[in-house]
Amino acid sequence: MPKFSAYDGTELAYHLKGEGPPLICLPGGPLRASAYFDELGGLTAHRQLVLLDLRGSGDSEAPADPSTYRRDRLVDDIEALREHLGLERTDLLAHSAAGDLALLYAARHPGRLSSLALVTPVAQAAGIVITDQERREAAELRSGEPWYPAARAALDKLLDGGFSAELMAAIRPFAYGRWDAAAQALAARSAAERAGEEARTRYWADGAFDAQAITAALAASEVPVLVLAGELDSEPGPARARELAALFPHGEAVVMRGAAHFPWLDDPGAFVRTVTAFLDPEVRTLDAAGVRIAHRTWGEPAAPPVVLLHCLGADGADWREVAGQLAAAYRVHAFDLRGHGLSDWPGDYGLEAVRDDVLDCLDALGLDRITLIGHSLGGSVAQLIASHRPGLVARLVLEDPPPLLPADPPMVRSAQPDDATGFDWEFKLQSVGYRNAPDPAWWDDLGRITAPTLIVAGGADSHLPQDLLAEMADRIPDGRLVTIDAGHLVHQARPADFLSELKAFGI
Repeated sequence: MPKFSAYDGTELAYHLKGEGPPLICLPGGPLRASAYFDELGGLTAHRQLVLLDLRGSGDSEAPADPSTYRRDRLVDDIEALREHLGLERTDLLAHSAAGDLALLYAARHPGRLSSLALVTPVAQAAGIVITDQERREAAELRSGEPWYPAARAALDKLLDGGFSAELMAAIRPFAYGRWDAAAQALAARSAAERAGEEARTRYWADGAFDAQAITAALAASEVPVLVLAGELDSEPGPARARELAALFPHGEAVVMRGAAHFPWLDDPGAFVRTVTAFLDPEVRTLDAAGVRIAHRTWGEPAAPPVVLLHCLGADGADWREVAGQLAAAYRVHAFDLRGHGLSDWPGDYGLEAVRDDVLDCLDALGLDRITLIGHSLGGSVAQLIASHRPGLVARLVLEDPPPLLPADPPMVRSAQPDDATGFDWEFKLQSVGYRNAPDPAWWDDLGRITAPTLIVAGGADSHLPQDLLAEMADRIPDGRLVTIDAGHLVHQARPADFLSELKAFGI
């Protein structure tokens, strides 16, 4: 367990978990040992978590001077850790009560931050104070839970001025999206993992900040900021999370459905996808009617737009080699379709819903007269876009697309294999339905596509009926077919030949 010395000689401990670029994580509580973070729902697969035990908590020493527990005094401990790690700039994640600590650090040391992720944060330092009415309104969202009557009665007593350890224990279910065994175990550890009462009182002591000065400093910050709130939480609720994000020039608020104050426990997958997408400098996210869509770009912003749509089970990074070549002349955009990669996995995977996501993203980006390239599933989505909005697409490339006719023989649902981890298997299960019984209009609407269209077939080694790909090309008014004998994964197996055909097509 590594340690370092703070500015006043206090020995502070931190714990390292996972692989990748370091992410300093500040626990809430306040002054709760960082052990409760565990692996943050699996974020350790993407980042090395630097879990700091704040002074007086976990494996860190208590300071000689108790006044140093105050929020503003702890800022120097974070700076000492950054220096100890040898980081010029750092990514910082703060949970709950540590939100104030992170805001104070951001105001004092903006040049030392690469990004700031605030997870269900307290934000008193920014002038955001949660009211009792907001707490009651959030509590009412849980009125259907079996534990609600007792927990609500305890909450009302607390808000009316009563306090006891029993009342605090009774309201714990409100902090979790599911009051299951995992939540109960984490809640039971809370008191044992926190610093003593005096330290926590000192943390909240008056005089730590001037909220007006802090918000002015945050408004001048160029740091990307994520404020992640739980739909069922009051600390902060969704509206307050958006209010906090709006204080930053580059702030983004995300509300996790079905989550409360510990979102990595409530929905680990959604939490990891959201935070990973935010921390990845190559990825930004777009809102498609409430569904977060991850988006990568290559090339100069002013260059003509090319949009790439991946196959089932892949994500936008699948196009990296092809995109790198196209970026010499184009602004290349690649999306993670819903249910894939770092985008949301909402559970609804109708083909037209996926189409509408992409259209919403294109509209949000202000893209028009695009070159649209789709592989397999992405080809089906591209086909629907080009027939639904013909004027949007200047050129269309469909790489070994499944013909949208009833599958022969019919497809069957299959169990999820162990290695299918990068996408929601429910997408594949639902795709069986529209592959076996597609909307007849999808095939008929091939005639509505006005863009010059190139269908790149994978040849005899592809699992798709190649004669139907030829028929697709015939049905599109300006359609043509080429075959690259590479099987279904043409742009992966033979990228040079794929790019050569694109060039011959005028791309």
